[in-house]
Amino acid sequence: MSWPLSWSATCAIAVTDLRRLLAALAALGLLAGCTAGDGPNAGPSVAPSSAPATEAPATEAPASQTPSAQAPATEREPESGGGSEPSGDASEQAARQEGQDLATIAVGLQEVVSLDQPTAMAVRRGDETLFIAERTGRVVAVRDGSVAEQAVLDLSEQTVAESERGLLGIAFSPDGRTLYASYTNLDGDTRLDAYDFADATADPSSRRELLAVDQPFANHNGGNVAIGPDDLLYLGLGDGGSAGDPHGHGQDPGTLLGSLLRIDPGSGDPYAIPEDNPFLDRAGAQPEIYAYGLRNPWRFSFDRDTGDLWIADVGQGAREEIDYAPSGQGARANYGWNLREGAISYSGEPPADNVEPVFDYGRDGGRCSVTGGYVYRGAAVPGLRGAYLYSDYCDGVIRALRLDGREVEQSVSLDIAAPAVVSFGQDNDGELYVLSLEGPVYRLVPG
Repeated sequence: MSWPLSWSATCAIAVTDLRRLLAALAALGLLAGCTAGDGPNAGPSVAPSSAPATEAPATEAPASQTPSAQAPATEREPESGGGSEPSGDASEQAARQEGQDLATIAVGLQEVVSLDQPTAMAVRRGDETLFIAERTGRVVAVRDGSVAEQAVLDLSEQTVAESERGLLGIAFSPDGRTLYASYTNLDGDTRLDAYDFADATADPSSRRELLAVDQPFANHNGGNVAIGPDDLLYLGLGDGGSAGDPHGHGQDPGTLLGSLLRIDPGSGDPYAIPEDNPFLDRAGAQPEIYAYGLRNPWRFSFDRDTGDLWIADVGQGAREEIDYAPSGQGARANYGWNLREGAISYSGEPPADNVEPVFDYGRDGGRCSVTGGYVYRGAAVPGLRGAYLYSDYCDGVIRALRLDGREVEQSVSLDIAAPAVVSFGQDNDGELYVLSLEGPVYRLVPG
């Protein structure tokens, strides 16, 4: 896929200015790739793609999550006003402001560093360093706004940054002694490797291949990797690509594609299957699967305070969706692809165990591909605490969503944007970062 936008901005863009720019670009026909349903220009190459994602089997209901019959909320974006920085005792202030009207919060984006196509960020417990993956294959260390001269890990000879391929995800083990890297190899297939980490670098000679998954097409690779609140490793995989899920991977638990996987790399050879994985004892199913029915999960995360799971799943051509599972209730969830796209039908009736997204949106205003973020738990902007932040690759606007149970309590634009938002990051203090595939890495700050 070609990248839909080619901006060189190095600072936050006000929404009003962004909309003028998007209108001008649209007039020139430069945004056609953002609204196309399929094909090489349907969305970002490495990030969300508009080809079908993955879907899961419709034969069993999720063990611990009840399917919701209610359609997800549609987006509404009230104008945002001014906010104020926290004052007085920080914890008391945070408690008072956590339920603040999101439309009254003012925030900005402060550039921290500029890299070569950053795609993912990870941190180690007790270490203030930001470890950032570049799509071209390097993992670099950023300290106090400066990039360390020596790369933490260099996989540039093992991957190629084309289509939606490259180095797509990184994470550290809970003890910080292992770095996990998710990437596509030179053949375009998914690899998940583990490397010993010490003295601020990963030892390339210690490489252990944890997972090898063939990819039938160049898009919908997923690739996000994270450590969950249970200290297990989660990996998101798309449906294998093309368009419309031609192989039916989304609803087939016999393949790893189109699923969220959960493994224990600290046990077994090369890993162990957690005893409570929902498909462990199901004949013909892949025991690594935790949830399925996903098209292209482009960034999932866990709320660091509650353990709740959030998944942003890129749509085919009509709806972008955000899925949600309360802590401990996401196992065996079927998010519906390719029978469902967001809250609408794609190719048939909802599966019997369908779990609707809590939120979905269309591709109006130049949007094309959802980029998932995090629930904000930092201290810099107390009013945002408890809100889930996300963006869209094509318009780059940072948005906030707050739930009450599974009901959308509020959904707003934060009136800030960045070019080609491909990922988010979270540091050890709960502060959030926005990664632009064009290079800049921004920190969310009070406005």
